[in-house]
Amino acid sequence: MESFEGRRVVVMGLGRFGGGVGVTRWLAERGADVLVTDKEPGERLEDSVAKIKDLVAGGRVQLRLGEHRVNDFTTADLVVVNPAVPKPWDDRFVRSAQAAGIELTTEIGLVAKLIGRERVVGVTGSAGKSTTCAMIDHALRSCGVDCVLGGNIGGSLLEQAGRIGKKTVVVLEVSSAMLYWLGIEEWSPRIAVVTNLEPNHLDWHGNESHYRESKQKILADQRAGDAAVLGEGVARWPVGAAVDRTIVGADEGVAGCLVPGAHNAWNARLAVVAARLAAQRIAGVSLDASRLEAAVRSFPGLPHRLRLVHEAGGVRFYDDSKSTVPRACVLAVDALDHTLGPESVHLICGGYDKKVDLSAISGLGGRVQGLYTIGATGEAIAAGAGDRAVRCGTLDVAVREAAARAKPGHAVLLSPGCASWDQFEHFEARGRAFEDFARRATESVVR
Repeated sequence: MESFEGRRVVVMGLGRFGGGVGVTRWLAERGADVLVTDKEPGERLEDSVAKIKDLVAGGRVQLRLGEHRVNDFTTADLVVVNPAVPKPWDDRFVRSAQAAGIELTTEIGLVAKLIGRERVVGVTGSAGKSTTCAMIDHALRSCGVDCVLGGNIGGSLLEQAGRIGKKTVVVLEVSSAMLYWLGIEEWSPRIAVVTNLEPNHLDWHGNESHYRESKQKILADQRAGDAAVLGEGVARWPVGAAVDRTIVGADEGVAGCLVPGAHNAWNARLAVVAARLAAQRIAGVSLDASRLEAAVRSFPGLPHRLRLVHEAGGVRFYDDSKSTVPRACVLAVDALDHTLGPESVHLICGGYDKKVDLSAISGLGGRVQGLYTIGATGEAIAAGAGDRAVRCGTLDVAVREAAARAKPGHAVLLSPGCASWDQFEHFEARGRAFEDFARRATESVVR
């Protein structure tokens, strides 16, 4: 890794929940002269600013909040762009830096340079990538393999790089935005995993084609002897001539997992295949599939991913706030139909408008006990959902309405199928609010 001592580095985007905090601290600790610039005003970034307050007070980091200035981008030695910046190829400030010949990167780009690619299992997809990543990590750790988990799932790997050994497996969740930037770096992981592809993040990419092409960059620069583990829906994606391709069919799965649903059983199979390859090719350990299957069955699930968070009066409340695409919402309903029986679900859905087709969510209206819509997409979903749709607007109203109608044996499911940004800072905040509203609602419901 190159030296940052005395280099002028602009971090573009601190973020309201600290997306730029880790890279800012890492750069400052390596001697860089860091300017953090964000369009959001300081009062909306208080929590994030507090995390680097010591660096600002010590003069190691400067803040430019409430605006970007072109001059900052054209006089830097390096610009670190937050992947959340949409359509960066059209962004005025990014383009100004490019025109001035300034080097551009991202936090994930710095990670890729620091840890390389030989020890990395990279996982992407429209749905299931976080769970699959966590299952791979859980299975390998359970079998005694040294593992590090990071990327889009949360937490910067920059500070953990020092503990990554030659036989450490790095499990990295990569979003489409991250892959767009990694494609510029011509970086692909040694073992690439793609779960599936559904239209998503069209507000960032501009169109479905660009979204797909960005996802495919995870395979673009693999080398001879690398491996690609692909879901059936992406089985024909191009891979290198000497790259080992493994297809996991839609009917494959690992039975008996703690997390419910056929889709999670399938995620588990994907994880077992990837973990076995990683153990052999990265850690130098041969693991039987049966041993990895036993390990992955014990995976307890991730927060906000179809997790049971409350139960009262025979009604179960499931938080699936991480469901931000229609397919994830459909899979969650499928899972609870299988667990509880058909028409047992009161579904809360809707949220930020990412300009994708929501008809799959509307189509659930005929399968659920009730469909309670919230957020910017709520009206569009309700319009196609039939007479079981209840227009609620906000999450607290939806939980209250669903809890009042639910009967013993039913489930109230938050699986929005949309992002949270119209009403919540992130999906975690939405999930925590759901659990809180569920407890409040059941305190006042008389059965």
